[in-house]
Amino acid sequence: NSIFVKNYFALKTTTTSLSEFLLNKSYFKIKMHPIASNHFKIIGKVNGIKGLFILDTGASTTFIGLKHEEKFKLKTQSSVVKASGAGPDKIDTLLSKNNTLSIGGWKKTRFPIALIDLSFVNDALESVKTLPVDGIIGADILKKGLAVIDYEKRYLYLKNS
Repeated sequence: NSIFVKNYFALKTTTTSLSEFLLNKSYFKIKMHPIASNHFKIIGKVNGIKGLFILDTGASTTFIGLKHEEKFKLKTQSSVVKASGAGPDKIDTLLSKNNTLSIGGWKKTRFPIALIDLSFVNDALESVKTLPVDGIIGADILKKGLAVIDYEKRYLYLKNS
């Protein structure tokens, strides 16, 4: 009997959840909040100021709305880069360098952020009775943070690299 018990426990494997696995690899766990537009909102801070952001895996860059330049203490300069999205028009941008961005426990310093007119985004959100956002979290953050998204449990995991 003792041989059977030893073998049973030797064969028994432990299962680690995705969350446990990533937290053990020094990832930060960030709650994603679903909204009516089928996006997820995330709470983050830019230069120590809290804001609401949409997570957009299709956006190459992180953006903040032009009207929030003062709120987030952004020092901007003109940019020759034009933003484009799902629509046909190119959008003028400003650039702010050397910002501190934090989402949950994840933090990045000297981070560039583009500023664009987000009124079209917020108009669309308001049309589905959703509060406006301050900005968009794009693929630049997802890449830098080695992002893992758990859509089922609604968590974003980011790692300081």
